[in-house]
Amino acid sequence: MKKDATRLDYGRRMQRVAAHIARHLDEDLTLERLAGIACFSPYHFHRLYRAITGETTGETVRRLRLHRAANELAQSTLPIAGIARRAGYGSVEAFNRAFAADHRQPPAAFRARQLHETAHPTEGDTDMTQVTIKAFDGAAVAALPHRGDYQAIGGRFEELTAWAGANGLFQVPRRWFAIYYDDAAAVPQADLRSEACVEIEPGRPLGPGMEERRIPPGRVATIVHRGPYAELERVYRTLYGEWLPRSGEEPDDRPSFEEYLNNPREVPPAEWLTEVFLPLKGQVLPAGA
Repeated sequence: MKKDATRLDYGRRMQRVAAHIARHLDEDLTLERLAGIACFSPYHFHRLYRAITGETTGETVRRLRLHRAANELAQSTLPIAGIARRAGYGSVEAFNRAFAADHRQPPAAFRARQLHETAHPTEGDTDMTQVTIKAFDGAAVAALPHRGDYQAIGGRFEELTAWAGANGLFQVPRRWFAIYYDDAAAVPQADLRSEACVEIEPGRPLGPGMEERRIPPGRVATIVHRGPYAELERVYRTLYGEWLPRSGEEPDDRPSFEEYLNNPREVPPAEWLTEVFLPLKGQVLPAGA
């Protein structure tokens, strides 16, 4: 029992650190400050954090700042020099090198591609031949609610990762999901509802703010996208704007969701794999039917 209590306590403390990092990316996130939030000695905190999350605090901050920079390049007209400063780089040249190393193209080219594909959605590299209809088996998950910009849900995943690592969930493979309840084009950004989720065994004790939920089984249409999460909007344009009206299918009364097929800590954004699920009406046919 004492070991279980210690794990739960470590999970809560690391969850606080992850939440602080995600919400204060523009601040000086020193090791001493983060160790104080976790109530650990700085001499031991950095080893614990790396053992639990798989990366150092500096690597977490760099990854989250570059992810935010990709969203700002794709969705805003902010000057690249300003985006570079927000990401913590002293020069545009240093930012260009870091961004290109992760995204396989420099920031200006990345922005130009996103603008072109927004203006010419049918010319993107996501086409209807990539859509697959299949059965989703369902999943029991720990869900951490997020309210606001969908692109900011990453902070909730940082909290889930810290909690999961501290509680030994990574001893077996886990599936990671996000559920998106609202249409970002129709609902004010501040009111958008989503949930960051990790697969669990039903009945497991959860961390602060988490809820046990089941993503129900059923028929789904899916697309697997390779690349940064900032590019996922065009996948939804393909599913809802091109494929669905021509498919003869009807969406079910269940929200869309995503599954993240590889670890963003282990591969660069250009190699991130995301499967987008659109629930469909109708029964799943048995194999061979």
